[in-house]
Amino acid sequence: MFGTVTIHQPELKFKDFDVYRSFYCGVCRSLKHRHGLSGQSTLSYDMTFLAVLLSALYEPETSIGTTWCVPHPLTKHPLRSNTFVDYAADMNILLSYWQRLDGWKDDKKITAKFGADTLKRAYRKVSEAYPAQAAAVEEYVRELSRCEAENDANPDTAAGLTGRMLGEIFAAKDDEWAQVLRRVGFYLGKFIYLTDAYEDLDQDRKKGAYNPWLSYGKSRAELAQTVKDALNMMMSECCLAFEYLPILMYEDILRNILYAGVWLRYEAAVREDREAAGKKAAEAAAPENSTSDGLQEAPSGEKEDSHGI
Repeated sequence: MFGTVTIHQPELKFKDFDVYRSFYCGVCRSLKHRHGLSGQSTLSYDMTFLAVLLSALYEPETSIGTTWCVPHPLTKHPLRSNTFVDYAADMNILLSYWQRLDGWKDDKKITAKFGADTLKRAYRKVSEAYPAQAAAVEEYVRELSRCEAENDANPDTAAGLTGRMLGEIFAAKDDEWAQVLRRVGFYLGKFIYLTDAYEDLDQDRKKGAYNPWLSYGKSRAELAQTVKDALNMMMSECCLAFEYLPILMYEDILRNILYAGVWLRYEAAVREDREAAGKKAAEAAAPENSTSDGLQEAPSGEKEDSHGI
């Protein structure tokens, strides 16, 4: 489910991009300091969004500094650190652990099994610190497995499970904003699941894997508008809840993500299908008198002999 909740960089101001990157680097450093290199390897844009959202809402005391980055070692990068950056890092561990176990269960990827094993200690630590969130993730895994085993054909069922789980993660504090944050997380989680399922539709059809969009009996390209309508409903509710929050800080970053960034994966899938359809149409429209090796034959009466003279 990772990789959906990110910025749309062309539409983001340079100063806002620098702030966003400082949160991303902050989550990265928090993962390393709290959970080691194995924890740092789970870094995702999705939980960076959560760090920005909670920081904007609660405005905690935040330290701003710089850090060296191994992938980009020539210059220091700005970073922000606060209690919600650490919280986002911990939630990233909960989600990454089960995602890797799911990769092992579905595809028997040794790398996924090894990755999950390296996170066991960090997962236990976070589960003890946040039992409610850990319980929500574990219940989600059980219910999603049941949904897959029953081959539930309703996309809203599995999407709803994802939404309830992410809603509990978004509700970092039991206060007056918890229910609104749950609503933001709920509809964003549904959006993420439906986007993932749409992106993987053709691949899951070939593998015989569970995907509720398969019940429509259509290709990914044929389902594009149906999926877009569903995604529009999810993000409308998500953004409506978000706009209810009294947020003044980082609002341009958050709106960039919710109104543009989350759509990038869907749009990429649609673009890929259109390009494939265009290529297929071009091949079908090729001259009928083409030879088997793709070279057009010379007009009658002008055909060259075998020596090319």
